[in-house]
Amino acid sequence: MHMCVLIVDDEADVRAIAQMGLEMAADWHVLTASSGAEALAIAATTQPDVILLDLMMPDMDGRTTLQHLKVNPATRQIPVIFVTATVKPSEQESLARLDVVAIFAKPFNPLKLANQITTALELTSL
Repeated sequence: MHMCVLIVDDEADVRAIAQMGLEMAADWHVLTASSGAEALAIAATTQPDVILLDLMMPDMDGRTTLQHLKVNPATRQIPVIFVTATVKPSEQESLARLDVVAIFAKPFNPLKLANQITTALELTSL
């Protein structure tokens, strides 16, 4: 399955590692955004198959970005996967209520990322 993935992370090295892993392991088309605002613009115009969204970002965090994605008819249907370095037990419950297909922990294995994404999307479509 050839996919287009939008990686949203304020850290350039995280974007580069994820992009490299997805391109090498699965030959997917990868778009990147360094901020929530940039992600909203790219998602609306390119309609990626899935968005990997960093939770902790300056200016507009992942949660706020997700809210904007879900109110826009152009991006509402795009599945979103949160990527975060820290999920406190107190946050897990509130994150579980958000409209995301999965939450991945950082650091992730870039070469296993494509399989993790595919699995998460398959579970949602059941």
